[in-house]
Amino acid sequence: MRALVLLSVLFLLAACDNNNEVGDVSLGLFTTKDIKLDSLTDPIVSGVTCHISSIEADLSLSDPSDSSIACRQTGDITKAMIAAIDKTDSGEVVFKKSKSVFFKNMKVRRIYDSESQTLMYVSYSTKETTGSFKHSLSTVPLWGTQAYEFR
Repeated sequence: MRALVLLSVLFLLAACDNNNEVGDVSLGLFTTKDIKLDSLTDPIVSGVTCHISSIEADLSLSDPSDSSIACRQTGDITKAMIAAIDKTDSGEVVFKKSKSVFFKNMKVRRIYDSESQTLMYVSYSTKETTGSFKHSLSTVPLWGTQAYEFR
């Protein structure tokens, strides 16, 4: 009975649709792992789009923690947008994706570097893997945008 319940839960998790997914690359015929590509538009700084790649293991209770991120300016970035973001050293989470039934998540956090007037986006896993927290960083400078302040 437990096995049937577990299989049902796994099937439902596998059937969940990810609205942010824009690509799916198979890693081969004899593996159950794929590279999933997600697109994220920053909810406050809507002129920034990030693309995140991560491994998804279809028949596993936990996906690998590796991820990669690339963020670019894809629209206007205004002073009002920058005024509305969290400017603390830890920034704020702008994206979260479950990577395990055991509470492991991949998150993307936006942090503002006021000295260089640059938005930093870091993707990271919330669980340690082989002695390391996996992470990746991408930056979007405000130079050339309406939000850039000449000093």
